[in-house]
Amino acid sequence: MADPRGFLNTGREVPKRRPVDVRIRDWREVYEEQEFSSLQKQAGRCMDCGIPFCHQGCPLGNLIPEWNDLIWRNERSDALDRLHATNNFPEFTGRLCPAPCETSCVLGINQDPVTIKQVELRIIEEGFQTGNVKPLQPDRMTGKTIAVIGSGPAGLAAAQQLTRAGHTVVVYEKGEKVGGLLRYGIPEFKMEKSVLDRRINQMQREGTRFRAGVNVGVDISAADLRAKYDAIVLAVGATQWRELDIPGRTLSGVYQAMEYLPWGNKQALNELPSEPPINAKGKNVIILGGGDTGADCLGTAIRQGAASVTQIEIMPRPSDERPDSQPWPTYPMTYRVSSAHEESGERLYSISTEEFIGDSDGQLTALKIVETKYVDGKFEKIPGTSKNLPADMVLLAMGFTGPEKNELVNALELKLDPRGNIARDNSYRTNVDSVYICGDAGRGQSLIVWAIAEGRSAASAVDADLMGHTQLPSPIEPTARPLTV
Repeated sequence: MADPRGFLNTGREVPKRRPVDVRIRDWREVYEEQEFSSLQKQAGRCMDCGIPFCHQGCPLGNLIPEWNDLIWRNERSDALDRLHATNNFPEFTGRLCPAPCETSCVLGINQDPVTIKQVELRIIEEGFQTGNVKPLQPDRMTGKTIAVIGSGPAGLAAAQQLTRAGHTVVVYEKGEKVGGLLRYGIPEFKMEKSVLDRRINQMQREGTRFRAGVNVGVDISAADLRAKYDAIVLAVGATQWRELDIPGRTLSGVYQAMEYLPWGNKQALNELPSEPPINAKGKNVIILGGGDTGADCLGTAIRQGAASVTQIEIMPRPSDERPDSQPWPTYPMTYRVSSAHEESGERLYSISTEEFIGDSDGQLTALKIVETKYVDGKFEKIPGTSKNLPADMVLLAMGFTGPEKNELVNALELKLDPRGNIARDNSYRTNVDSVYICGDAGRGQSLIVWAIAEGRSAASAVDADLMGHTQLPSPIEPTARPLTV
């Protein structure tokens, strides 16, 4: 145990965010650095529970009480080793994960939980700053070749594990740069891309090879891929966005969030010769969807200089406290305020969108909405509440429905499960020999910790099939099952 009385004497404290009027003028991350002595006190609040429910909350099985204790004792190198034992990319999860470990912290039963996420992030940042994050090259090469399709968190985790096992691994990414949604979907103010680039650099030094700008199934055929590699790991994500099929959907000014966010990231990194083609500057922006993607759009629109931003959610406003129907240690749906929500904009709940309204030139001018109430599992319109909201731009941030049914999926003749995800068995195998699936493409849209955990587990399964045995850890089994036909 770290500090035996830490949870009694020390309150929860998280790093401060930079002042709103300062941070909205740039694209840098919003948090200020926390004093290490303050972080040690936060780690000292960990009670080293006999049954650490934080393990249950984390799909990676992070050894949270262990590295909390090590940070309290100022044994930073050992803490980094314990953190990397279960998580390839704690610098990603420490910034982007909603921390189900914290909502299942035993201290959280009647107090504020331990700041697990912040301790995790500081451990890895200290590791990079001191040069303790080094390439781990394999002792020997197996002679086996593996293609990983997709360079999001699941693909990168699988690739790093398989490279360290001694296989020759090539990661294919259809985007112009490696990183998937980590690069093109996550705004710079949530994770600066230098954080991603330094990890990619480590992987390259370990031996992983990257091929960006390659659309597998088009630029290289599925047949050629299977002939060239001993195994293929698909980590293509669940990028098929949810549509809103209502009148006026084809008007100019209505975009999907993932049509908009990549341009914001390019703008933030000065990669564009001029203004982005999809730009919120000077516009009245409405965001449909109250989740993280909607908040990403909100922060991006604010930094681009939107005239106004309104975020709409069809569900009722969540409660401030944990609902009785979601008791500890489950992850509760409570009202949360992200950094973007602090900065500007209005949030509307229990609102249904009925129509996009435009002018004679086909340009969006307004959004027709109506208030709703949630009755017996259905949304009912409230009579007399319909109205139009002025809108020059609407961004659809309503989630994703599964992997794209693209040329690769069709050429490989992959089977799908009833939810439209790529089907697999208990060892991440698809119906096609030597082709595996991990991450959101097999699981459905989920958290970054699940993606990394599935990438690690799929790597273990691939290594075992290729070599007859494996020493790679396997945190989880997949939830999806193949169709029986």
